[in-house]
Amino acid sequence: MTAASRRISRRSDFTRTLAKGVRVSARDLVIHLAPVSATWPDPTGLRADVATIGGPWLGLIVSKKVGDAVTRHRVARRLRHAFAQVRGELPVAETFVVLRAYPSIAELSTDELADQLRAGFAHRKAQAAFAGAR
Repeated sequence: MTAASRRISRRSDFTRTLAKGVRVSARDLVIHLAPVSATWPDPTGLRADVATIGGPWLGLIVSKKVGDAVTRHRVARRLRHAFAQVRGELPVAETFVVLRAYPSIAELSTDELADQLRAGFAHRKAQAAFAGAR
């Protein structure tokens, strides 16, 4: 599982990752990747409390379209577990990752989710974003 200290919980971090990161679509989810750079956190120091080493950090967006509360929490647990399986495959560890779930995700197993994450991390757009961060 992903430790609580490695989860994205602030709106500003979600917004920045969604706006400035790379978007990769999979069949049942959208992966937003934003490698940490010299300007992350803000140069103004607004987010100086965020550690910039030891990532990756994970944020989840699981809307009510996915299902009721029990289904959404089950999906979130599966996504965190799948991410824990594949986080070592990120080319750069210091990365903010936001996963947006589609309604069809409720039927998938953790292994199927991990396969979609692997494919997303290996996508050419994601690799290009990581090439600039190295």
